[in-house]
Amino acid sequence: MLSILYRGPLASCDYDCGYCPFAKRRDTPEQLRADRAALKRFTAWVAAQDAEISVLFTPWGEGLVRSWYREALVRLSWLGNVRRVAIQTNLSCRTGWLAQASDRAALWVTYHPTQVPYERFLPKVRSLPVRHSVGIVGDPAHLADARRLRADLPPETYLWVNAQEGRVYSDAEAADWTAVDPLFGHSRHAHRSLGLPCRTGDSVISVDGDGTVRRCHFVPEVLGNLYDGSFRPALRPRACPLPVCDCHIGYVHLEPLGLYDVFAGGVLERVPASWNTGWNTGWNTGWSAAGDQVSRSGR
Repeated sequence: MLSILYRGPLASCDYDCGYCPFAKRRDTPEQLRADRAALKRFTAWVAAQDAEISVLFTPWGEGLVRSWYREALVRLSWLGNVRRVAIQTNLSCRTGWLAQASDRAALWVTYHPTQVPYERFLPKVRSLPVRHSVGIVGDPAHLADARRLRADLPPETYLWVNAQEGRVYSDAEAADWTAVDPLFGHSRHAHRSLGLPCRTGDSVISVDGDGTVRRCHFVPEVLGNLYDGSFRPALRPRACPLPVCDCHIGYVHLEPLGLYDVFAGGVLERVPASWNTGWNTGWNTGWSAAGDQVSRSGR
């Protein structure tokens, strides 16, 4: 089984978040054609494999406003060898097309309070026909928005909180965010990762638009290419070469953290295994890793 984080050349977004370098950026028609062709090639490669594959699309920009990402999500969800296909999205797109996807499709949704009216966002999320998580950045200015969203979402919908870049949270502040997301402790601090066993580079890889394979988005070392198969001999268990890991799509794969147990069956779409037992219960696995954490300096 292989999990793939795919990030093509798409770098445009329809939102204008102040912290994001891709806010309101526009790709040229040539760049969009290149992204579409790259995604088509990747989808065809997945369809041709015999092994079981899971895919998480992690575009720099917003993918689901582009028809080819919607088409890819639907197509991959019906392939017999695809266990899960998910995408990170701001959900600014229309959602009716999701009815065409199988139950193996999933969404990782981020709520941006400054970019979309709450009255538009909430009904769209509540009506989603596929598995999903919803999240928000832990900006103190958005704590009331997060509390409101948690109260209004169905109990079975997990609402995650990402620590804000560069922010050090006091215990009181962390308690406020933990009341919204019981797993906020994993995001509050960066995780010491140097030398720790990690699934990336073994059962998890990162792939860009031209097929270049790396172990993850954060380690630049190239393992080979997806399309000529040169990456396969490089797959093996290995330790993390970086001092810390502070992004969920990275540290979720660190074996000592035990997050594959916490998110069993929902690692790619960030849905904890225990969530359906109630949003504030069942969190006895993987809560604390204080000895493996340091104050975060960025995301």
